[in-house]
Amino acid sequence: MVVLLLGTHIYLTVRLRFPQRYIGKAIRLSLQRDSGSQGDISNFSALATSLAATIGTGNIVGVATAVSLGGPGAVFWCWITGIFGIATKYGEGLLAVKYRVKTGSGDMLGGPMYVLERGLKLKWLAVLFCIFTALAAFGIGNTVQSNAISMLLKETWGISTWLTGALLAAMVGAVIIFGLRGIARICTVLVPFMAVFYVIGCLIILAMNAPYLGETFSLIVDSAFSSRAAGGGFVGSTLMMAARYGIARGLFSNESGMGSAPIVAAAAQTRNPVRQALVSASGTFWDTVVICALTGLVLVSSVIANPAIDHTQGAALTKAAFAQIPVAGPVILSIGIITFAFSTILGWSYYAEKAMEYLGGRRSIRVYRVFWVAAIFIGAIANLGMVWNIADSMNALMALPNLISLVLLSGVLVRETRKYLWNRNLDAEDTDEVPRVDK
Repeated sequence: MVVLLLGTHIYLTVRLRFPQRYIGKAIRLSLQRDSGSQGDISNFSALATSLAATIGTGNIVGVATAVSLGGPGAVFWCWITGIFGIATKYGEGLLAVKYRVKTGSGDMLGGPMYVLERGLKLKWLAVLFCIFTALAAFGIGNTVQSNAISMLLKETWGISTWLTGALLAAMVGAVIIFGLRGIARICTVLVPFMAVFYVIGCLIILAMNAPYLGETFSLIVDSAFSSRAAGGGFVGSTLMMAARYGIARGLFSNESGMGSAPIVAAAAQTRNPVRQALVSASGTFWDTVVICALTGLVLVSSVIANPAIDHTQGAALTKAAFAQIPVAGPVILSIGIITFAFSTILGWSYYAEKAMEYLGGRRSIRVYRVFWVAAIFIGAIANLGMVWNIADSMNALMALPNLISLVLLSGVLVRETRKYLWNRNLDAEDTDEVPRVDK
């Protein structure tokens, strides 16, 4: 999967003439409203919902695990992977809007399943994607997130996992009952808060470690290309280890190529597919290029500043790094993990519901919601070692059909990009009628 995902990232980067250079324009577009255009929610709400699902515990503990196993060079490879992943996230968003459909009640539906069905006439592969998505959601987007919250509250404040599970299940149930608009409303408020709160914590630590930042940057870059031990308090990290864990963390932290984010991108109000594609691409920038990179810098600089810190375990490394801020440090880390994990549960609930709607119609959503809320409680009180392995496998399986559609429809990506972006027609309205379906 590392080879397939990174290969697709690089291929689309070259084929689409490095869409990463438009990231500034993408960020500006995400703050503008296309309220007169077709769609269910604003493009910023769509971005916030996808970021809610993407920015999770992997951005904190996951990066720490990559650093502990791959050394400081893993931070560099994680960052580079995020840069290339922008092109894939752009392609996913474009195809999702291009091939979206409208229900009889006027709701927009889209994502890889509709791209596979309408763009490639491969309905059987679309069905497989939805099955893998519905199953993967219980892992990456549900049980492992509720477990992270319950374990944190138990270890930090001694709160019962049963109580945490019950409260989480009730809170999520109260939100998802209102569907996409309810989820988007919460995420639009929660995502900016949690991101800014966590980034401020990171910047405070980096200010405290300021005398060591020069050495931190040098060590990260040197370790990314060196086959010798990293030094600077780290031992045993080599080029292959740094690349292996850094690339893997970058790939799975931003979910570029997995096919999840385009499901909500298809519901956005947008004048044309390319505008929303650019907005979607900015999600990978924020997730990996900013948040994962900041986390990596915090962790590496903290080990250099305090060589006694245990950097062999990801969770221990994270706690030690944030403990440098007296009193407030553990609170910032705790709030970061709780809000990141809670928002991931909300975002993935929408992805899973749309997959179920494709498979069994709207009636299946109500049944799925019951299982979804129940799984939150189970995840909070259970031992999830096996669930992590199953979740990773399901993530890989749902990515495969999506990558196939991106490569086979790359000609469509080029044509649409030329029409709206390269020819400077970003403000033009797409005149193609969105087809209606029975759902």
